[in-house]
Formats: sequence, structure tokens, C-alpha cells
Amino acid sequence: MISIHSLEFHYRYGEFRLSVPEFRVTQCEKVAVIGPSGSGKTTLLNLIAGIFTPVSGTVSVDNTEVSALNDARRRDFRITNIGFVFQDFELLDYLNVLDNVVHPYRITRALTLDRSARERAVSLAERMDIGDKLTRFADDLSQGEKQRAAICRALLPHPKLILADEATGNLDPENKTVILDLLFQTVEEHDATLLAVTHDQELLKRFDRVIDFQDFRHRDAA
Repeated sequence: MISIHSLEFHYRYGEFRLSVPEFRVTQCEKVAVIGPSGSGKTTLLNLIAGIFTPVSGTVSVDNTEVSALNDARRRDFRITNIGFVFQDFELLDYLNVLDNVVHPYRITRALTLDRSARERAVSLAERMDIGDKLTRFADDLSQGEKQRAAICRALLPHPKLILADEATGNLDPENKTVILDLLFQTVEEHDATLLAVTHDQELLKRFDRVIDFQDFRHRDAA
């Protein structure tokens, strides 16, 4: 599902360097990524999603070389194939919860916002216990409710790959279990793959594999 080869990445300014000789995740795997802050975990997710592009090397998802696509094709590929749960939610303040959840369908012709999609959005919200918040705006939600809305949006198109950046970071212990159960259930129901960045050591035992990412992080000697 994910194949990275000879990847090199750095930001235009600063000392951050990311070097990934080889990184693979197979279809239907549930993989957790751990490592200290600044080690490049979120950067990795952005590279896999095609939000960032590497300086050199290749990033492929489901046999598509994402790193070789132009901006428009990377966006369409991401929206239709990857569900990204962002650490900072990326909800739009001027939209209510339902419109935030279905927003990916409004920004690409690759998805069709029909009755079925709307019904799935409502069903996901109810499973996330925010079914009564669909008409509220993002600013009126708690941090945990924003997190759950962001997860609904990521899961709605039945993505082949789910990228989760601290998806349970703003939730209480009970809701952490609910969210992780739903993520795992989605993976199993749709033969999807889950790659999750987390600092929560208690969750690691539920994943198929755990990758410590700090070995991929480098800084210039200066």
C-alpha cells in the first residue's frame, strides 16, 4: 500500500532533514508511528498524502507514484484514496459540522455528493456521538468534538489508506477506545490500511506493528 524509496526531504529554511531509505506498509496493516517531537512523523504523513513532495526519492500509494503527480492530480488522488485526520483538525470555521464532513466532496469532481454520501456522513457523526452537533459551527465545538468531526470527514469517502496524526490526542480514555474501534472497524470492513502517529503508549498493543521514527530524522552538523 505504501512504498517509499530513497526519500530525502528538507524545508527551504532551517536545519530539518528527513532521510528515509526504505519504508513499506502493506495493505490492511495497522501501523503505529512513534518518536520524539520534531522527528518528522507529521512530515512523513504529509509526504505520503502528497501535501509535500520530496527533494528526491519516490513515494507511492496503492501503486501510484504520488510524488510524480502534479498539484491537481495529487489533490484528487488524496481526496479519493486517502483519509487524513489532521492533528489540528483543519475544520473550516464558516461551515457547520455536516458541511465540514462532506467538504471533500465539494472541492473535487472525483467524488459525488449524493444522498448516500450525506446519509453516511450523518451515520458516522452518530457513531462518533456528535449526531446532535451537525448544525453547529466548528468554533462552537469542544476540542474532542472537533477531533471526531475531523475523523468523520476522513472516513466518509471509504479511503483505501487512513493517515491519522494523533487522532485520539484530544479525547478522554472512553472516547479514545470508541475512536480507535471505529478506525479499526473501517480498516477491516473496507480492506483499508491505517498509519497512525501517536504518543499514547497504551494504544500501541492494538496495532500490528510499531515503527520508531527517530532513526529517520537528521540535523546538519552545524
